[in-house]
Amino acid sequence: MRGTGTRRRGALAVVAAATLALVAACGGSAGSNASGKITLTWWHNANNDPGRSTFKAVADAYHKAHPNVSFKIVPMQNEQFQTKIPVALRGNDFPDIYQQWGSGSEATQVQSGKLMDITSATSSWISELGTAPSGWQVNGKQYGVPYDLHIVGFWYRTDLFKQAGIDAPPSTMDEFNADVSKLKAAGITAVAAGSKDRWPDAFYWEYFALRECSQDTVVQAIKDQKMSAQCFVKAGEDLKSFLDTNPFQKGFLGTPAQQGAGSSAGLVANGKAAMELQGDWELATMPALTKDKNFADKLGWFPFPAVAGGQGDPHTVLGGGDGFSCTANATSACPDFLKYVSSASVQQKLVTSNTITLPTNPAANASITDPTMKTVLSYLQATKYNQTYFDQALPTEPGQALDSAVADFFAGQGSASALPKSISS
Repeated sequence: MRGTGTRRRGALAVVAAATLALVAACGGSAGSNASGKITLTWWHNANNDPGRSTFKAVADAYHKAHPNVSFKIVPMQNEQFQTKIPVALRGNDFPDIYQQWGSGSEATQVQSGKLMDITSATSSWISELGTAPSGWQVNGKQYGVPYDLHIVGFWYRTDLFKQAGIDAPPSTMDEFNADVSKLKAAGITAVAAGSKDRWPDAFYWEYFALRECSQDTVVQAIKDQKMSAQCFVKAGEDLKSFLDTNPFQKGFLGTPAQQGAGSSAGLVANGKAAMELQGDWELATMPALTKDKNFADKLGWFPFPAVAGGQGDPHTVLGGGDGFSCTANATSACPDFLKYVSSASVQQKLVTSNTITLPTNPAANASITDPTMKTVLSYLQATKYNQTYFDQALPTEPGQALDSAVADFFAGQGSASALPKSISS
């Protein structure tokens, strides 16, 4: 889902053999026949349970209520979308519904002329989702609908903190670095990083930028696609100082984020590392990565710490959400299906099945029962500003260039001054 399935981001790669044929299904416009029956091809990133089964159940329930609408569901691994969607939109073999993270990447996709303008089709109900859908607008027109929200912060093992003599999570970077030292002294890997997938690395630089730069500076820089303010260079210097503490596990550059027990999420889920900077989707990602059925009881969460002297609000968060877009030939059944996915009853099912963690429909918030996730929700609701991940807020090419530059920086290449220049190079 970045997430979650999930991040934005994250459905996992383990799939049932009986459903492998779905992944090979091709896209294309909604098929119909003389009887008026429609088949919607749906690409989503929940390629592992519970999301895979839950989304199939959602499609089946919609089909039962609308017998003329059927679905050809194509779950795929999250990272595949970065390549498959642009290629599909350049041709004529594209899905009717697909995973959409909004903002700058969506604006890039709109230029293909293949996305459906669903402004009119959603106008009667989309306000039920609050302000979140604005991130799925381009030039005031709605091109997608979010079904969950995301916030990035530190997941941590309360048992490992206690073992290292840490009584409370840190609120400043000085405290954070001190805790890293305590954990390492206790023989505990302080922080897990999934640098093989590259995008998780960007969270660190982006958060340092949000702490060093004012909100206005960040917003204007993303709008202009030019990060010339000195605070962006300072963010890179902060990141270098953090990396010099050697907080990560051995071989972190080759570690995936969410695939297998040895991934960064798996290391935390299995008690092999004390912390991970990731989205709320980790609570839905981790069950498949550990045999410990009670791992969630040992998890806590805290926001990215404040940076001394920074001009940014220390309570600003980095986040986004997962959504879906309809393509131009999908028929009116597509936005109607997105309305169904956004309904309180379906959102409640997505939460209780652990398919999503933070629903867009406020009526489903009461379905959240995990105490740590309630803490995350409360923090998100209280924050004054939620900045979309930079790689999503920017158009596709500069966003991916920034991710690559930060990943190279983690590998010891490049400089603090080169990082902000990567989006315009």
